[in-house]
Amino acid sequence: MVRRRGWRNVSPVLTFSGMGLDRAAAERLDPLWVERHLEDPASRAVVASAEGVLVANGASGSLLRVPLPSDLAAPGAAEPWPVILGLDDGAALFAIDLDAQPPEVRRRLDEQGRIATLREAGRMLPRREAALAAYLVALLNWHRCHRFCPGCGAALRVSDGGFSRICPGCGTQHFPRTDPAVIVLVEHDGRALLGRQAGWPPGQYSVLAGFVGPGESLEEAVIREVREESGITVRDPRFVTSQPWPFPQQVMLGFEARADGGAPAPQDGELEDVRWFTREEVGAGLAGQGADLVLPPGISISYFLVERWFRGGAGRSG
Repeated sequence: MVRRRGWRNVSPVLTFSGMGLDRAAAERLDPLWVERHLEDPASRAVVASAEGVLVANGASGSLLRVPLPSDLAAPGAAEPWPVILGLDDGAALFAIDLDAQPPEVRRRLDEQGRIATLREAGRMLPRREAALAAYLVALLNWHRCHRFCPGCGAALRVSDGGFSRICPGCGTQHFPRTDPAVIVLVEHDGRALLGRQAGWPPGQYSVLAGFVGPGESLEEAVIREVREESGITVRDPRFVTSQPWPFPQQVMLGFEARADGGAPAPQDGELEDVRWFTREEVGAGLAGQGADLVLPPGISISYFLVERWFRGGAGRSG
C-alpha cells in the first residue's frame, strides 16, 4: 500500500461491525435444512421490535437468546416465516419480530428481558453482540418494508430462510436492501469542515454525509454532497472505512478529502450551519469541553472520522 504524507493507515474497530456469526449462505437455500433447525431444541432466537432489540436482564451484556416459541407468528405470511440469521457455534440462530407476535408471545418475551434502542445497544453491548444486533435489526427492517412486490403489487412470499422474498405474480426475487451513503471528513489548512442540522441538540456538529446517487461512483458522491451541502469543492477523496448503520438499512462509507478553502454556507436546505473548526476546537469537543462544538455519539463513524483526523492532524496541509 502506498502511503501518502499526512494520511494515516489504521485498522478501525467500529461499533456494529465484527459480527462473528456464520451466515450459512449456502445451507439456508435448502428449505429442509431450515425446517430441521426450526425443530431442533438447540436452536435459539434473538428478538427485535421497531423500537430496538431485546437484551438480557441484569449485567450480562448480551442479546436475549430464547428457544423458538411454538406459536411464533409473522405479519402477512401465509407460510411459516423463519428468518435464520446463521449458525452460532453450530446451533441455528433465528430472528423474531416482536411486533408481529400474538399478545401472549409478546408478554412471555417481554418478561425475559428489556427493549434497548439500537444506539443504546451499541453503547452497552460487546462488539460482537452489538454487530449481531445491527444485523438483526437491518434484516427485520427490510422485511417490514418489503411485504409487497414493487413491480406488480402482489404479496411476497418468504424464501431462503428469510433472506429473500419471491413474488408469486411476476416471479421476481427480492433480496435484502442496503443503501450506501458516503460520509466525509473534509480538511483545509488544519481545519475540519463540520455542519449541523436544525433538529440536532444545541451545538452539535458532524461531518457531511449523503446517499450515493444512481450512476455515481463513491468518490463522485463525496464531491457532489460536499458541494451541495456547503458550497465547498473537495479533491483527493480517499476511502477510510465503513460501518453498518441500520437506521433503517444503510452502510456508511467513510472518506477523507481535502479542500482548497473557501467560505462554506448551507446550500440545499439540509443544514442550518456549516463551518470550519480548528484542531483546538475539535480537541475541546472530543474532550467534552467545547463551548461551541458537541460531537456525535462515540459509536458513530462520524465520531471516528473526527477523532482520527484530530489524532493524526499534525503536519497536514490543505
